[in-house]
Amino acid sequence: MTPLPGTDTPDHRGRTGLDRAGRDLDRNPDVVVRDVELTSQGWHVLRRTTFDYRRRDGRWTTQQRETYDRGNGAVVLPYDAERGRVLLTRQFRYPAYVNDHPDGMLIEAAAGLLDGDDPLAAVRRESAEELGVALGPLTHVLDAYMSPGSVTERLHFYAGPYTPADRTAEGGGLEDDGEDIEVLEVPFTEALAMVRDGRITDGKTIMLLQWAALDGPFAGAALGLGRARRSATPG
Repeated sequence: MTPLPGTDTPDHRGRTGLDRAGRDLDRNPDVVVRDVELTSQGWHVLRRTTFDYRRRDGRWTTQQRETYDRGNGAVVLPYDAERGRVLLTRQFRYPAYVNDHPDGMLIEAAAGLLDGDDPLAAVRRESAEELGVALGPLTHVLDAYMSPGSVTERLHFYAGPYTPADRTAEGGGLEDDGEDIEVLEVPFTEALAMVRDGRITDGKTIMLLQWAALDGPFAGAALGLGRARRSATPG
């Protein structure tokens, strides 16, 4: 049989054994993995897994699922509570563009794959590369699976304060990686308005902005804004 790159021999990134992911899983007695097939590998990996699943009524069924493995990632929301600002990015996202976004230019919190780093190191790296800001203390907000029906990625969410003095470079991302990132310093109240009117549609960014409004550095300000709007509503 012909050796398969990524399975028997190294692929273009030097990886082998990509078809073995998940074969030894035994944490759930109601799931038995039978086969893992490598269907595509580019920078990331697509697999088709066959497994037996015991339903709640006790019957066993055989199912197949495709999983897209791009590694885990981390995202950060830098905020300046004194000036009421947050740092965001704007960049072209082809998957959004091809799925009905008007121009594919998404406003997002800075994020990236871990690429072997721990989450804290990753968000500091991405903050420096994308935003040109050196962050100090960081708050871990939450971890979440963003698309668990097909994508394996777990995203680590962080937030941290910054001041104008912490913006030590222009940012913009790495041109060698094809990045062309615009840095946006946005009033927090405006960022919330952008969520409401659809200018911000990125899930991870919405989650961090909502956290900042409910439990984070702008909780009091957001509460006051809501009261002011209710008092201004006729009737």
